[in-house]
Amino acid sequence: MTRLLVLEDDDGLRSSLRLVLEDEGYDVVEAAKAETALTLIEAPGVDLMLVDLMLGGMDGFSFIQRARPRTEAPIVVISARDGVADIVAALEAGADDYVTKPFLVEEVKARLKALLRRPSLGGTDGRGTEDAFVLDSVDGPLVFDRGAAVLTRGDSEIHLTHTEYRLLSVLAENAGRVLSRSSLLEHVWEGGFFGDERIVDVHVRRLRKKLESEPSRPATLVTVRGLGYRLVVR
Repeated sequence: MTRLLVLEDDDGLRSSLRLVLEDEGYDVVEAAKAETALTLIEAPGVDLMLVDLMLGGMDGFSFIQRARPRTEAPIVVISARDGVADIVAALEAGADDYVTKPFLVEEVKARLKALLRRPSLGGTDGRGTEDAFVLDSVDGPLVFDRGAAVLTRGDSEIHLTHTEYRLLSVLAENAGRVLSRSSLLEHVWEGGFFGDERIVDVHVRRLRKKLESEPSRPATLVTVRGLGYRLVVR
């Protein structure tokens, strides 16, 4: 059973989400404070998180920043803060998706389900096996085992968040091809993110920090100006 953490300081909303999501088959654990939630993500493990930003004490941004090194579980923000700066800040901190209040419960359920599914845009280009790709890198080859969800350089494993894995999977499946932001938005986030393509740029920046020795001068995940992004493989 998928364990879902709901971090929300509104008791009524938190209880309502718990009841609805338990009906969907989730094992729901609740927290009203970020400090409590940090203890809950340790053991047993949490598979997904719904996180409000405006909390008493530690806010949601700080929680995400502290939680992300401890877990790769997808994080969906639910917040009344709908400004672009807030959305980008939450994504940069490590969130995977963002839903603004008021929201439809059906939308939250759909986004949670989408985060649990593997991405697919179609086909490989024949380089290596279907699930293994060797990426060019100035620091030595990177091996992305899509089936095992593992990225390695030599003997070192590079940890990916769920969304970074999904993004790299779609790019690897279409290695050498330029993928537009709208295409990545549709297939990595399955239906888009409020039509805002900036989420793609934020996650590309995060992924580049793990792929590139000089993220500001990318050689592995390159920008094709005016068109989109292309992954360089051997």
